[in-house]
Amino acid sequence: MIRVSRVILAIGLLILTHLTICYAGPPFNNLEGVGGVAFNPLAYTAGTSVTPRDDTLSWKEIFSEPPPHVDILAKPQIGAWYIRLPDAAKNGADWTTLSVADSFFFKRFEVSFGYENVNLSEVKNVHKYSVGTKVLLVKENYLDMTFIPAVSLGAIYKDTSYSPGFHPSGWDFYGVATKTITQLPVPVLLSAGVLATRGVATGVLGFASDYDITWFGNIDFIPIKQVVIGFEYKQGAHFNAMKNADYFNIHAAWLVTRSLSLIGAYVNAGNENSTSELGLGDGVVLSAQYAF
Repeated sequence: MIRVSRVILAIGLLILTHLTICYAGPPFNNLEGVGGVAFNPLAYTAGTSVTPRDDTLSWKEIFSEPPPHVDILAKPQIGAWYIRLPDAAKNGADWTTLSVADSFFFKRFEVSFGYENVNLSEVKNVHKYSVGTKVLLVKENYLDMTFIPAVSLGAIYKDTSYSPGFHPSGWDFYGVATKTITQLPVPVLLSAGVLATRGVATGVLGFASDYDITWFGNIDFIPIKQVVIGFEYKQGAHFNAMKNADYFNIHAAWLVTRSLSLIGAYVNAGNENSTSELGLGDGVVLSAQYAF
């Protein structure tokens, strides 16, 4: 179990308040609290939404760097997820999360904290904690070059209460590039990255001794200013004779207000009957996100 002092420190860092307003939309808090979508991080830091800040602004103005009328610091954003995987374990799995994230130092440095409870029915009720950091190295459209993506590096410390045959804690390290293309009829967000991980089922079931390098990617469309529709993929890490299944989801987000977003998705976390990989089956995903 992660030390109580670490949890207190993480929460203490994140409840600091600032003097600005941020708005609903990606990046959301992902399952581990990191600014991203569901599984994957985005290069954008928490509190830097890619959706309109002001209904009177054009898309060109909205995506300029920095956006007009928006200050350089963000207030915290919180996220909650629920995943139902009816075929996982013996009688299914209920996966719920709560998280908070914030950005500091001119929105260049993100800190996040996430808590996950994974009820594996008759097997185990697992508690997992994550503390993440992300550094924005290159801002999107740097020096007015519209082809430049945002580029970030990040690290996540994770601790789980259930690690049969594995280590109970470990680190993930990642690099990710994200670009929102505004020259098309509707804005399109593209993101891809690499992940160094020892996590078994993202760390819920513990951590292997050696790292594996995998990749992940997202594509999202913003057909209207209140709706985001997209696809997400995460390659499964391979550790000796054990391989994590690849994960993917198809999702839609409704940006209800400037602060609130609601998300629904279909998720596939691999074949639960496979003898060659660790799969958790498919199911439904629901999420609520709030940006202060």
